[in-house]
Amino acid sequence: MLKYKRILLKLSGESLIGSKQYGIDENRLKDYARQISEIAGTGVQIAVVIGGGNIFRGLSGTAQGLDRVKGDQMGMLATVINSLALSSALEREGVKARVFTATRMEPIGHYYSRDAAVEALQKGEIAIISGGTGNPFFTTDTASALRGVELEANIMLKGTRVDGVYTADPEKDPAAVKFDEITYDEVYRKGLKIMDLTATALAKDNKLPIIVFDMDTVGNLKKVLSGEKTGTLVHN
Repeated sequence: MLKYKRILLKLSGESLIGSKQYGIDENRLKDYARQISEIAGTGVQIAVVIGGGNIFRGLSGTAQGLDRVKGDQMGMLATVINSLALSSALEREGVKARVFTATRMEPIGHYYSRDAAVEALQKGEIAIISGGTGNPFFTTDTASALRGVELEANIMLKGTRVDGVYTADPEKDPAAVKFDEITYDEVYRKGLKIMDLTATALAKDNKLPIIVFDMDTVGNLKKVLSGEKTGTLVHN
């Protein structure tokens, strides 16, 4: 029933705020874990990358006068916190999850390597990959594209609070029109802010398709993987 054998799921850290002002909304976290565990039960291999914007964003720190490198390192640590929270929520759903970190911080997480992550996926575990790329000046979108390519994922699913790619920000422009699908070249030409340019170029060059969809609506992840017209497909 499901279209893909291995996926890279990118989750928004800011979406984890849910109904709160800051941090992690337990109900939103539980919804995510249940959706992921349902898909894992079908045999799909799932790697997850989570942002850290619900706790700290490196660029926001820079705007407040922090050194950019240290600010980005703080943001990387925020993604580790979110990854540990998701791991715990998945295990409560009866799903085995393994947290990887881009820089060494055992015993908090396993140091990331492609082979170790693939091994976890093949065992049916959820591989939660945190810490971005391990380097400043790169976003978690770029980390997601990089890990998706490394792990030979069939597709990258970018779960956001918006149900696809629009001609403009639909939260600000009520006249914005949604795309059912769009090419990477069109994204460049139209100047659409789906991801940062590094992530977009990496996905395009390695022919990694992306579906942007609303992860906050329960059931959408399964719909996407079942081939239903949900979200926007971005491809070469």
